[in-house]
Amino acid sequence: MIRFFAKYKFFAIVLSILSIIIISIIYSILKPKKSLPVYEPNMVSTELVDSTLQEVRKYHKISDFELINQNGETITQENYNDKIYVADFFFTTCQTICPIMTDHMRKIQKEVMEDKEVKLLSHTVTPQIDSVPQLKKYAKKKGVKDHKWNLVTGNKKQIYELARKSYLVVKSDGDGGPYDMIHTENFVLVDKKKRIRGYYDGTNEEEIDRLLEDIEVLKAE
Repeated sequence: MIRFFAKYKFFAIVLSILSIIIISIIYSILKPKKSLPVYEPNMVSTELVDSTLQEVRKYHKISDFELINQNGETITQENYNDKIYVADFFFTTCQTICPIMTDHMRKIQKEVMEDKEVKLLSHTVTPQIDSVPQLKKYAKKKGVKDHKWNLVTGNKKQIYELARKSYLVVKSDGDGGPYDMIHTENFVLVDKKKRIRGYYDGTNEEEIDRLLEDIEVLKAE
């Protein structure tokens, strides 16, 4: 009996290895792939959504826009065609959450620097203060790479409407004061079809790691 098992020991080992490989392949095939939701206005907290959109359940996309970046260049939706991108709202004189958000956006920039499918877009909520020279100064200070990350200013009404009606990230339409937008710390992940696919706390490093993982999920779709 011992001789019998010794004779077939090699075949038993090979069979065991093959079985493990086959089981692993079957598991990888059957295991459901991670997918990201498509966020519609009715899925987002009502305080962040304009009253005209709160019941919208499908087809929501980021509206067309025309803004100016840190180099004085016109930036439109065409600059983000066929791109996955991360958007946020900030202002250069902010001393609370914005510096943390900008540092985390810079981390994302570093991780996607060589990835031609991914870009970044930061909108100032104080365009009357954040002129092109001010944005350029801020961009240099924060290590913004022009080909990857646009800091944009422009018409205040357009920026606020984008925040409230497209990205769904502000708690107020604004009361006319210089700092009237109550924006959130949210980073917004937008897919190549201009749909919202994720919200992330831009002040939380673990959330940034989750965002980077979700970018890879989008790329695999």
